[in-house]
Amino acid sequence: MVSIETVRKMVLSFPETDEHPNPIAIGFERRAFRVMKKIFATLSEKDFTVSLKLSLHDQSGFCAFDKSVIYPVPGGWGRMGFTFVNLKKVKKTMFKDALTVAYCNTAPPKLTAAFLPR
Repeated sequence: MVSIETVRKMVLSFPETDEHPNPIAIGFERRAFRVMKKIFATLSEKDFTVSLKLSLHDQSGFCAFDKSVIYPVPGGWGRMGFTFVNLKKVKKTMFKDALTVAYCNTAPPKLTAAFLPR
């Protein structure tokens, strides 16, 4: 399990990341985390889920683990790589890995160099 506080701490530890209400979510119930004004993760405290922006390849790999833990967002968003993470079930290390991939897929290369293997 990963707490809401831990999620915020982990997400905001990435360079040039900030938090805002998600303008797409009805009622602004999700919080959006952005790097350089591009969303790479959203958080729903109510549902205890995080949505990550992954490539379809990365989504397939993470979802292969356990679809009750990490699974595509239903509909069109999921077909574009957006993926839900169940914070009640995910282990911290797996969440950190998926979050890092989402950040690296969105941030400019100059910010991601420290997170990618050489």
